[in-house]
Amino acid sequence: MTDHIESTETQDGPVRVRTRISVRELARRVGVSTATVSRALNNHPEVSPETRARVLAVADEEGYQFRVGKRFVNVIGLVYPHEPVHPDDGNFESAMLSGILRGVNELRFDVQVINVERDKSPDESYTQFFRRKGLRGVIVRSIQSEPLMAESIADENFPCVLIADRSEHPNVNFVQSDSGADSSKVVDHLVHLGHQRIGIAMHTVLDSDHRDRRDGFLQGLARHGIEPDESLMLRTGGTMSGGTAAIDRFLALEEPPTAIYCTTPPATMGALYRCLQLGVRVPQDLSIVGVDDSTTRLRAYPNYTAVCQDAAQLGLEAARWLSRTLEGLSMGPLRERRPTHFVPGESTGIAPPIATRMALSGQLTLGGTPNGHRNGENHT
Repeated sequence: MTDHIESTETQDGPVRVRTRISVRELARRVGVSTATVSRALNNHPEVSPETRARVLAVADEEGYQFRVGKRFVNVIGLVYPHEPVHPDDGNFESAMLSGILRGVNELRFDVQVINVERDKSPDESYTQFFRRKGLRGVIVRSIQSEPLMAESIADENFPCVLIADRSEHPNVNFVQSDSGADSSKVVDHLVHLGHQRIGIAMHTVLDSDHRDRRDGFLQGLARHGIEPDESLMLRTGGTMSGGTAAIDRFLALEEPPTAIYCTTPPATMGALYRCLQLGVRVPQDLSIVGVDDSTTRLRAYPNYTAVCQDAAQLGLEAARWLSRTLEGLSMGPLRERRPTHFVPGESTGIAPPIATRMALSGQLTLGGTPNGHRNGENHT
């Protein structure tokens, strides 16, 4: 069966789509049975490497797509390099997924979560792997310092879009939040409240998103003539435990900060929780600024000051662009950086005259604000 053009109806009118080679035609061209082709496409161990390579080569050349009966499978993969989601990751992934589901529903696509580390064979290309999974396109969630996987997929010309990260690679489509400018506003806000020693708890994985937050923070310091202090720049996990550890490490310094910027929502929640455990009042003794992906800040006590991004909107835009591109409704690349917004909350206040410090014994020296009546008070 050779490719031919058919017309299909969508809510936006008729669209011309190209149908692809069938399993029967693949088998005829390779000179094997349809069962062998099916096994080769599904990475079955009984097929020899040579036969499998021949089948995959023809499938790649002809742009083979999986079918169910006479219908092409309309599945988009949400691709992670390894284990997709952990309980401590916060609600970014769930908010993003809700947007993706809204986006794919418009053209009746489905979504499959893919773990590349678990399922991809070393000897198959990404294109071969995704076709074996029955995917027409993929949304890539990198979670790495550099989006190398997305760049490799793009080089194979398989339809894909990178989400919540970006790449300078010309073939990579992406949509992400640009949090650099608002991370700089964090410093403006805190300096206006009298803070000079400001700490930052950064994610251990500095992808482009988290590099933007670090760089924006440093630009804010420079604008106010504050020299960066390495002791006030910690790399912690983007988890609750990472936030609690950051508080302990900051307060144990000889010269602790009076304010802290946590660059992930879970770390922010962990920092607030640790302050509650220790009896450190926020914001009277210590001001905390965080990041919010949806409405996490509104469920914290106190409601925290935050750099806010809309993870659901990122998912919606990525899924909408990819599904429309696959159906021939959208043309051109997607390289979008959406602005975040800075929202003051109840977790930041006037800098205390004395920074709160925790001695090796675990005893706290609480600074407090002038109207807080805690200057020099000890707490165990």
